[in-house]
Amino acid sequence: MKKQVIEYAGVPVGIVIPDEDRLKFIAVKYHVHDLDEQRFRSADEVKLAIRDLLIRQQAKPIHV
Repeated sequence: MKKQVIEYAGVPVGIVIPDEDRLKFIAVKYHVHDLDEQRFRSADEVKLAIRDLLIRQQAKPIHV
């Protein structure tokens, strides 16, 4: 496998590249930077992690 673009909601947010027996995620959008350089078993697992991250970010209270 070569690098693969990862899209979320139709927007490219990063790529995965083979890294030993996993896929390493390289973030290209700030809102998914917390996942940068993490390793996953599949592209689908990356997309689930992105979804979970964005849900957690939306749930954080905003203090004024």
